[in-house]
Formats: sequence, C-alpha cells, structure tokens
Amino acid sequence: MSYETILYTKDEQDKFATITLNRPDKLNAMNKDCIREIDAALAEAVADPEVNALIITGAGRAFSSGYDLQGGDFVVDFDFWVDDMTENATALLNIWKAPIPVIAAVNGYCLAGALELMMSCDLAIAADTAKFGEPEVRHNSGPPALMMPWLLPTRDVRYLMYTGDIVDAAEADRMRLVNKVVPADELKLRSENLARKLARMPTPALKYTKASINNQQMVAGLQASFDYNVTSIAGLHVTDEGQEWMRKLAQMSLKEYLEYRDSPFRGLD
Repeated sequence: MSYETILYTKDEQDKFATITLNRPDKLNAMNKDCIREIDAALAEAVADPEVNALIITGAGRAFSSGYDLQGGDFVVDFDFWVDDMTENATALLNIWKAPIPVIAAVNGYCLAGALELMMSCDLAIAADTAKFGEPEVRHNSGPPALMMPWLLPTRDVRYLMYTGDIVDAAEADRMRLVNKVVPADELKLRSENLARKLARMPTPALKYTKASINNQQMVAGLQASFDYNVTSIAGLHVTDEGQEWMRKLAQMSLKEYLEYRDSPFRGLD
C-alpha cells in the first residue's frame, strides 16, 4: 500500500516495521489523511506475520506538533466534534489494542494529539532534545483521547493538562511519560535495538501479556473514560469561548494564532 503523509518500512533483518510521520515541513502535524494512514499502516503491520513489533517516529526535527490546526471549518456543531474526536480516539485506541508491541521513538516536539499518540504506544524512548506538552488547553481545547491519567500520577496529569506547559525530556522521564531518554543521535539505534529485542521474543507471550495488561485497564474503565472525554471536549468546543477561539484560528495565520495564545503565559514559570 502506498502512503502520502507517512512512510512505512520493514527491517531487512528482524521482524519489525516503522511508521514515520512524514510532513516535516509542518513539524509532522497530523491532518485527517495522516491519522487515517497511520491507522491503515498499523492494520498492515498487524496483519503481516513478518512483523512482530512496530516503531512510530517522525521525520525531521519533530515527532509531531499535534493535530493540524490549519485548513477546514472548525466553527461547527456538537455532533461534528463528537464524530471527529471519536475517529481520532478510535485510531489511538487501535494502537493501544494492537496485538504487537508498539514503540514511540520521540524526536523533537511531541505535543497535544501527538502526545496522545505517543502515550497510546506500549513503550516510549525519547531523544534528550524532545519536548512534551498539552498546550491545546490554552485555546479552549483538549485531547480526543485521555490516556494520560492511565499512565501518570494525578498531580502530574493536572499540571500538564491545566497549564499547557511544555516540559523537556528530563522532566518527562521523571514523570514516567517515557521509558528512557537517550542522546538524540542514538535515538534511531536505541529504538531499533528495542524493536529487535521485542521482535525476537516468543510472539504469543507478548500478545497475551499485552492483552492481560490492557484488560486490567479496560476493567478499570478506560473505554468509559475515553467515551466521556469525547463528549466533554465536544461540549467544550461549542461553548461561546470555544467558538470564538475557532473564529480566531480562521482569521489569523498559525504563527499569529500561537503567539496570541501563548503570550499571556510568558514569564510565569
């Protein structure tokens, strides 16, 4: 299968594949085509008996800056947002549910929806230059999936999701957002070595172990929390303030919009 917004490659020696988000000129911002292609490539990997592990990474200087804020009419109704975010949340859950282990190799910015993508992976290795955050709260938005409370202590979840602050790799490591931080020039090697290790494990052992771990979170209410979050954030988007932010997005360049959004918070560390 051919792709326009991602690259899908298989290792020549071991049974693992790599999905590379490939919109480097836009810091790999994820539009609908990109989200659907990630989902399709995931299905391709899962269906391939020659793929026992998967890496997700980004081309250029970012893992991904999050969902693409440019293009489209965002001043729409509640049902649109429910459908839109349900599609996004489902694609992320498909990664979480995949019967093979998925590794996020995080280079550069990993923000907003991209952070949700990373957290949907089983494991994460970050370059020491990586940056993480959920800045969308500053423009009256939120993630379509709510994986963070299932990974981090509540204090850290509240800090990241209330402030929109961006943290560095060392702080992400302290929070346990990632499994390991490595020098940026070693990220590819270290993530591929981990994929090789997983690819050489007995496949049923990882499949059934992952299913058991996931079942524990499902029984605890992960799916219900995702469903509630979709409805909640859809409601947020159609508030008067949410609609006003969407109008500003349509009127401004992205650079102007982000400057307008973030300028009130500078100097408040």
